[in-house]
Amino acid sequence: MGRRRFLVVSTAAVGLPLPASGSASGSSPGLAPAGAGTTSTVGLTVNGERRSAEVDNRTSLLDLLREHLGLPGTKKGCDQGACGACTVLVNDRRVNSCLTFAVMHDGARVTTIEGLAHGGRLHPLQQAFIDHDGLQCGYCTPGQIVSGVACIAEGHARSREEIREWMSGNLCRCGAYTNIVTAIEQTAKGV
Repeated sequence: MGRRRFLVVSTAAVGLPLPASGSASGSSPGLAPAGAGTTSTVGLTVNGERRSAEVDNRTSLLDLLREHLGLPGTKKGCDQGACGACTVLVNDRRVNSCLTFAVMHDGARVTTIEGLAHGGRLHPLQQAFIDHDGLQCGYCTPGQIVSGVACIAEGHARSREEIREWMSGNLCRCGAYTNIVTAIEQTAKGV
């Protein structure tokens, strides 16, 4: 049972009024309920595995990953593309998954934080985050790590200043920036 479904069921159980917009079906408050012809089947290769789901055409890539495919590692922070907590790789390019519709990526390769470790071994950047305490509350960490992997792959980790510039779209409200930069710098040197 997903978080939204749990809230709807538990709210109904205590007799509180339910939202009129059909939140039990996954549509957002204030939006008209989905009608005929407003859904699509989206097929993706997520973390190396072929996956598909029938979704409302307005479903973000973030919501597809978290709510339809059961991959909660990618976080919903601001839901406006300002914090980077939802960063994933789409065809090896970093994307704020809250800002893009899932249907736009039909057939794409998507890598989430869950797909970085291989064979029980953490990705080198995941290990560097642990080694350098690049996390505090941990909420932004998945987006930071995925964005850091892309930063290194793009060749934008040649200096601490360059790392800061190319990671500026990922916010850490706890202020672990120095340790995050150090983790990316160490990993880039080992690549």
